[in-house]
Amino acid sequence: QVQLVESGGGLVQAGGSLRLSCVAAGRTWSINAMGWYRQVPGNQRELVADISSGGSTNYGDSVMGRFTISRDSAKNMVYLQMNSLKPEDTAVYYCNARAGQMRPTDYWGQGTQVTVSS
Repeated sequence: QVQLVESGGGLVQAGGSLRLSCVAAGRTWSINAMGWYRQVPGNQRELVADISSGGSTNYGDSVMGRFTISRDSAKNMVYLQMNSLKPEDTAVYYCNARAGQMRPTDYWGQGTQVTVSS
């Protein structure tokens, strides 16, 4: 099992910045990729960004160039730096970890609310 705890959400004005953090605990040695997803009520959870154990990154189209994902494997942490925030970035942001090789399992944090006011 892997446990994930997010922090750093909050209320910010459009154009502002926030930094989300996520710490992993448990079977962290089994983690391959980590990432961030977000969800608005009534919509599906969507990928924001993810990062592999080798450092390769992948971003959702709507955040490309504004958000940056990074990872500190020694501390079992993943970060999401969010700049130039827009009202449409308002959502609950979830930390994700994908662990295991043969049959990868997704683990999720409890979510942190990000609200961007116009």
